[in-house]
Amino acid sequence: MTDFPKSIKSLVEYFERLPGIGPKTAVRLVFYLLTTPKNFVDDFALNLQKLKTMVKTCEICFGVSESEICDICKNEKRDKSKICVVERSIDLMAIEKVGGFDGVYHVLGGVINPLEHISPDDLKLNELFDRLEGVKELIIATNPTMEGEATALYISKKVREIKPSLLISRIGRGLPIGADIEFADQATLSRAFEGRQKI
Repeated sequence: MTDFPKSIKSLVEYFERLPGIGPKTAVRLVFYLLTTPKNFVDDFALNLQKLKTMVKTCEICFGVSESEICDICKNEKRDKSKICVVERSIDLMAIEKVGGFDGVYHVLGGVINPLEHISPDDLKLNELFDRLEGVKELIIATNPTMEGEATALYISKKVREIKPSLLISRIGRGLPIGADIEFADQATLSRAFEGRQKI
């Protein structure tokens, strides 16, 4: 990349930092932007800035929103007696896209992962436990990875101590071990939700 002007090399390096973007793809993206009209690039830059200034974290579920409380938590038609626990906001959006779930969500902000120094205290677990009043079912929809499974077990153990009568279920059927919810197709996610099991 020594032949490229400094401004191109710098932007390529930024694109390479994005997940799933390698050096060749980064170069292609930069040259695509270089050949597009200036107003497209201006709008693109403006929307990137809005992403950091306009998007907030919902005070109730910790999903993404442009207001203090997200539309799902504000919606009176949602069944507040069912909480679906997910790792990240992108998982919440994947489940919402499928449709059929009329409850509310709780975004943990990750999973317990000792190798990455992520402990239960680093996640929104205490906030989840504080929301259990009036809840009849807790659906744990963490990814079926070792860390996701460990987090699900930790949550179910803690919840049983707090509220032993609460139904705790886990999505399972349809998602292979090691898969991420955000990459699952709609049919697979729908089957996984229908096949959730009590844990």
